[in-house]
Amino acid sequence: MAKFTLLEISGHVATLTLNRPAKRNALSRELRREIVDGLERCEGDESIQCVILAAQGPAFCAGFDRSELASGAMEAVFEESREYHRKVYTFPKPLIAAISGAALGGGCDLAALCDVRIATPSAVFGQPQVRFGAAAAYGLMRQIVPEGTAREMCLTGRTYSAEEALQCGLVSVLCSNEDLSERVSATATAIASLPKPMAKAIKREFLKAQPILFQD
Repeated sequence: MAKFTLLEISGHVATLTLNRPAKRNALSRELRREIVDGLERCEGDESIQCVILAAQGPAFCAGFDRSELASGAMEAVFEESREYHRKVYTFPKPLIAAISGAALGGGCDLAALCDVRIATPSAVFGQPQVRFGAAAAYGLMRQIVPEGTAREMCLTGRTYSAEEALQCGLVSVLCSNEDLSERVSATATAIASLPKPMAKAIKREFLKAQPILFQD
């Protein structure tokens, strides 16, 4: 049974919720495994046409769990995360991120791995891990935002507001906190309402056009 995620299915839409609010949904090894497990369940269920990635608490995801890096195992942790990144990156059904609060480091990556990002004004984004010696996800960011923005984001580690993220394309839609759930649900329902093969076929075209990332 999952400890740090919740999976709910309503009609043709699944919602996978990060449920580690006390740690700002930091990506521990266990949480990453549960994300992969949840996506695999959604992939295997033919009734699901679209998946929402949401989060409990005031932060979407504050990044990798730094307590797991304290022992000097940074390289091992990031190598272990490769399969997690690959699974989200190549997930064959549309993914929508519902973002409030911090989406930083690995949390920014997780949002960028989704096809649509709907955020509230409280959302903030960035690659602050460069400040403590962890590489930024330049290749991924470059797929979403202009090259100059990706370079600045990855070199400075600074935080981008929701409005800045909207302007550079990192956020697809900006809405109020009160409207987030309704807006995300409406978008997911519209995607899930396409003729059954269409959503997966379009996602397949997305994946074909993407560069190969997160491979061994």
